[in-house]
Amino acid sequence: MNFLRKGRSLANFKLFGGTDPSDVARPDAVAVIGLGRFGRALALELMAHGTDVLGIDIDEAVVQSLNGKLTHVVAADVRSEDAMRQLSVDEFDHVVVSIASNLESSILATSLMLQFEIKELWAKAVSEAHRAILEQLGVPHIIFPEHDMGRRVAHMVRGSLEDYILIDEDFAIAKTTPHQKILGRPLGEIDVRTLHGVSITAVKRLNEKWQPATPQTVLGAEDIILVSGPARAAEGFKRLR
Repeated sequence: MNFLRKGRSLANFKLFGGTDPSDVARPDAVAVIGLGRFGRALALELMAHGTDVLGIDIDEAVVQSLNGKLTHVVAADVRSEDAMRQLSVDEFDHVVVSIASNLESSILATSLMLQFEIKELWAKAVSEAHRAILEQLGVPHIIFPEHDMGRRVAHMVRGSLEDYILIDEDFAIAKTTPHQKILGRPLGEIDVRTLHGVSITAVKRLNEKWQPATPQTVLGAEDIILVSGPARAAEGFKRLR
């Protein structure tokens, strides 16, 4: 598979990373459309974990700043079906539309990806109205970073937690230190799930790696634990009375 379709030229693009990355659209590669703060961070994190990334942005200065940092990075009009097809974006299994500065461009680019029937399509929303539009379009995965991070931090502040992940509206994972009530005894003797409605799934001791928690695990005051369960119970576990 050629990255650029046969018979098409590079005249409409500013392409960095080579002119014939023939296998960039492999099933495990990702196309990131929009390389603002969020898109850039996403693309670089994917690269850091060994994933090939095609980055696309309409701003040539943004694209040039990522030259050599992504597998391939291109300055192109993300609203153009012809441009996206020339770049073989329609052959990617994973595409993220992370445009934040222009609502129209985000919607048009996302509509194109839906037309291409991308298997795993993610799109970033920048407002409630934007998210509603993406939902109406039928986008399977909508990212709302500012909103989601605000909710996450709120739970961390309320629960005095180190981290908090809301898996669903009624289930969460919290990273915290153990309450003194559960110190010094094997977890199997305490029966945390019955008493407090949560499970302690993993523990990290000082200067050690994470380990699964077992009924024989005895917690110390300096340990860090992962607690999972109903959202309110997981958030409130640190504040046991």
